[in-house]
Amino acid sequence: MRKKKILVVDDEIDFLKVIKLRLEVNGYEVITAYDGEEALKKLETEKPDALLLDILMPKIDGLGILKKVREENKNLPIFIMTAFSNEERYNLANKFNASGFILKTSDLQKEVDNINSILSVSEEKKK
Repeated sequence: MRKKKILVVDDEIDFLKVIKLRLEVNGYEVITAYDGEEALKKLETEKPDALLLDILMPKIDGLGILKKVREENKNLPIFIMTAFSNEERYNLANKFNASGFILKTSDLQKEVDNINSILSVSEEKKK
Protein backbone atom coordinates (compact mmCIF):
# COMPACT_ATOMS: atom_id res chain seq x y z
CA MET A 1 0.00 0.00 0.00
CA ARG A 2 1.42 3.37 -0.99
CA LYS A 3 1.91 6.18 1.49
CA LYS A 4 -0.59 9.03 1.41
CA LYS A 5 0.98 12.10 -0.15
CA ILE A 6 0.47 15.51 1.46
CA LEU A 7 1.44 18.85 -0.03
CA VAL A 8 2.34 21.33 2.72
CA VAL A 9 2.50 25.00 1.75
CA ASP A 10 4.04 27.59 4.07
CA ASP A 11 6.47 30.47 3.65
CA GLU A 12 7.92 29.92 7.16
CA ILE A 13 10.73 27.48 6.46
CA ASP A 14 11.28 26.44 10.10
CA PHE A 15 7.60 25.55 10.60
CA LEU A 16 7.55 23.76 7.25
CA LYS A 17 10.46 21.57 8.38
CA VAL A 18 8.74 20.73 11.69
CA ILE A 19 5.36 19.79 10.17
CA LYS A 20 7.07 17.85 7.35
CA LEU A 21 9.04 15.77 9.85
CA ARG A 22 5.97 15.19 12.04
CA LEU A 23 3.93 13.98 9.07
CA GLU A 24 6.75 11.75 7.78
CA VAL A 25 7.11 10.13 11.21
CA ASN A 26 3.38 9.37 10.97
CA GLY A 27 3.82 7.57 7.65
CA TYR A 28 3.06 10.25 5.05
CA GLU A 29 5.01 11.23 1.97
CA VAL A 30 5.41 15.01 2.16
CA ILE A 31 5.95 17.49 -0.63
CA THR A 32 6.55 21.13 0.26
CA ALA A 33 6.01 24.50 -1.39
CA TYR A 34 7.00 27.96 -0.15
CA ASP A 35 4.29 30.07 -1.80
CA GLY A 36 0.96 29.80 -3.56
CA GLU A 37 2.31 29.80 -7.12
CA GLU A 38 4.68 26.92 -6.37
CA ALA A 39 1.83 25.08 -4.64
CA LEU A 40 -0.45 25.29 -7.68
CA LYS A 41 2.32 23.90 -9.91
CA LYS A 42 3.00 21.02 -7.51
CA LEU A 43 -0.71 20.23 -7.24
CA GLU A 44 -0.70 19.52 -10.97
CA THR A 45 2.46 17.42 -11.04
CA GLU A 46 2.36 15.62 -7.68
CA LYS A 47 -1.38 14.82 -7.31
CA PRO A 48 -1.39 14.84 -3.47
CA ASP A 49 -4.01 13.10 -1.32
CA ALA A 50 -4.31 16.18 0.91
CA LEU A 51 -3.23 19.80 1.08
CA LEU A 52 -2.11 21.85 4.10
CA LEU A 53 -2.17 25.59 3.42
CA ASP A 54 -0.85 28.50 5.42
CA ILE A 55 -3.28 31.42 5.19
CA LEU A 56 -0.76 34.25 4.94
CA MET A 57 1.72 33.76 2.10
CA PRO A 58 3.24 35.82 -0.69
CA LYS A 59 1.94 35.76 -4.28
CA ILE A 60 -1.27 33.75 -3.65
CA ASP A 61 -2.52 33.32 -0.07
CA GLY A 62 -3.97 30.11 1.34
CA LEU A 63 -7.59 31.18 0.93
CA GLY A 64 -6.93 32.05 -2.72
CA ILE A 65 -5.51 28.58 -3.30
CA LEU A 66 -8.39 26.96 -1.41
CA LYS A 67 -10.93 28.80 -3.57
CA LYS A 68 -9.12 27.91 -6.80
CA VAL A 69 -8.71 24.23 -5.90
CA ARG A 70 -12.36 23.92 -4.86
CA GLU A 71 -13.45 25.13 -8.30
CA GLU A 72 -11.90 21.98 -9.77
CA ASN A 73 -11.80 19.50 -6.89
CA LYS A 74 -14.54 19.41 -4.27
CA ASN A 75 -13.24 16.28 -2.51
CA LEU A 76 -9.53 16.89 -1.87
CA PRO A 77 -8.97 17.23 1.89
CA ILE A 78 -7.61 20.74 2.46
CA PHE A 79 -6.48 21.97 5.86
CA ILE A 80 -5.85 25.62 6.65
CA MET A 81 -2.86 26.41 8.88
CA THR A 82 -2.57 29.65 10.78
CA ALA A 83 -0.89 31.15 13.80
CA PHE A 84 -3.59 33.82 13.95
CA SER A 85 -7.11 32.49 14.10
CA ASN A 86 -9.94 34.92 13.59
CA GLU A 87 -13.61 34.55 12.78
CA GLU A 88 -13.41 36.22 9.36
CA ARG A 89 -10.71 33.82 8.10
CA TYR A 90 -12.51 30.87 9.65
CA ASN A 91 -15.77 31.83 7.91
CA LEU A 92 -14.05 32.32 4.54
CA ALA A 93 -12.29 28.97 4.80
CA ASN A 94 -15.56 27.28 5.71
CA LYS A 95 -17.29 29.00 2.78
CA PHE A 96 -14.84 27.21 0.46
CA ASN A 97 -15.18 23.91 2.33
CA ALA A 98 -11.89 23.63 4.19
CA SER A 99 -11.58 20.18 5.77
CA GLY A 100 -10.09 21.50 9.00
CA PHE A 101 -7.84 24.00 10.72
CA ILE A 102 -4.36 23.59 12.16
CA LEU A 103 -3.25 26.16 14.70
CA LYS A 104 0.51 26.52 14.48
CA THR A 105 0.74 27.16 18.20
CA SER A 106 -1.16 24.00 19.14
CA ASP A 107 -0.07 20.41 19.73
CA LEU A 108 1.00 19.25 16.27
CA GLN A 109 0.47 15.57 17.07
CA LYS A 110 -3.17 16.31 17.85
CA GLU A 111 -3.43 18.03 14.48
CA VAL A 112 -1.77 15.08 12.71
CA ASP A 113 -4.32 12.78 14.39
CA ASN A 114 -7.07 15.03 13.01
CA ILE A 115 -5.55 14.78 9.51
CA ASN A 116 -5.39 10.97 9.89
CA SER A 117 -9.08 10.84 10.78
CA ILE A 118 -10.21 13.03 7.90
CA LEU A 119 -8.09 11.15 5.38
CA SER A 120 -9.51 7.84 6.63
CA VAL A 121 -13.07 9.10 6.15
CA SER A 122 -12.09 10.45 2.71
CA GLU A 123 -10.68 7.05 1.73
CA GLU A 124 -13.85 5.27 2.91
CA LYS A 125 -16.00 7.56 0.75
CA LYS A 126 -13.99 6.56 -2.33
CA LYS A 127 -14.85 2.86 -1.84
